Amino acid sequence: MYVRHLSLTNYRNYGRLELPLSPGPTLLHGNNAQGKTNLLEALYYLATTRSPHAEQDQQLLNWDADASAEPIVVGRLVAHVVTQEEERHLEMRLIKEEKQGQTSFRREALINRRKVRLMDFLGNLRVVLFLPEDIQLITGSPSQRRRYLDITLCQVDPIYCRTLSNYNKLLEQRNALLRQLSEGMGSRDLLPIYDQKLVNLGSLIFARRATFCQAMARESQRIHYEELTDGLESIRLQYMPRLQGNGMPRNTRSEQLIELGTWLQAEQTEEVVIRQRFATELQAVLAQDIARGASNIGPHRDDWRISVNGRDIGSFGSRGQQRSAILALKMAEIHWMKQTTQETPVLLLDEVVAELDEQRRALLLHTVKDAAQALLTATDPGMFTADFLRESVMMLVRNGRIQTTETTQE
Repeated sequence: MYVRHLSLTNYRNYGRLELPLSPGPTLLHGNNAQGKTNLLEALYYLATTRSPHAEQDQQLLNWDADASAEPIVVGRLVAHVVTQEEERHLEMRLIKEEKQGQTSFRREALINRRKVRLMDFLGNLRVVLFLPEDIQLITGSPSQRRRYLDITLCQVDPIYCRTLSNYNKLLEQRNALLRQLSEGMGSRDLLPIYDQKLVNLGSLIFARRATFCQAMARESQRIHYEELTDGLESIRLQYMPRLQGNGMPRNTRSEQLIELGTWLQAEQTEEVVIRQRFATELQAVLAQDIARGASNIGPHRDDWRISVNGRDIGSFGSRGQQRSAILALKMAEIHWMKQTTQETPVLLLDEVVAELDEQRRALLLHTVKDAAQALLTATDPGMFTADFLRESVMMLVRNGRIQTTETTQE
């Protein structure tokens, strides 16, 4: 899989861009704040319908166009994607409208020039994104780690994505009813209906996440042990499903959640068993849910962690250990996507090479060279080897304009 052509209109600092792309590695170089990261963000957005940087989609519109007095501002992201089976024309429109003093914003997704639901847009382009801030997957909040699971799985598994969307909508409805009940209003008659649907949807999410984490744990351990630490350190990715209430002692809560993750992975083919347990636990915490006006267990409270030699790397790992673990995780993600879809995803690397030591850098660049397509950003091309530069397309990015350059060899 690779992107043959990228077109941007009124996107970030690009008023208009037509960019042909080639298979293999492409190095986007130039000073900071010139638009290198925006190109990677555009491809990531076309793959996931989300930005890794903007909190609101309206922030993606070109600044000059958004500040104009035009009643309608349209941003367009278009990619021509080549796969083993076919070629696809993907387009996302970001539309801001002013009507009678009211501002509205909407998105339109098109595949081969036909409008589709956002959910059907996912999976037509698959990417793996490397960012310096990926270390927050270890040090950040559980919501960041859940977001990583969901974005990765939704690029590959449409059933998971639809189930997750339905689960989140149902969760909002159940929580609204719980808040009413906590205030002495509402009817408990709807709770059994909500609970049954929540159990059915949530159990599938539990099962898919458990399977994914199991595969990622196996591959990231192999990469970390064999290729990054020369057999000196062993890492474990451990799934921590919130399939049990808050009655656990705080000092053993993580261990009990990890045990639940192990149980889920052992029972992954028996979804009916997961449903039975989820239903039982949901009833056990019902009084707490009503008192707090929120659902306290379910996949919306899941987490996962990485340990090195048995110690939680988020609490006890060095910065170097954390970077090695994230690199192993991301490379495992590439392997998992390729194994699942029979195609290598497009790799997007934003200023990550500068963060790595020589051994980790060499391993990552070897993976990049073997990919069907990879786009890298850097302020200084000198951090790459001459061999890598010879095999790469070089593009200078300057103030929203792109110029193909050649590598000079002495």
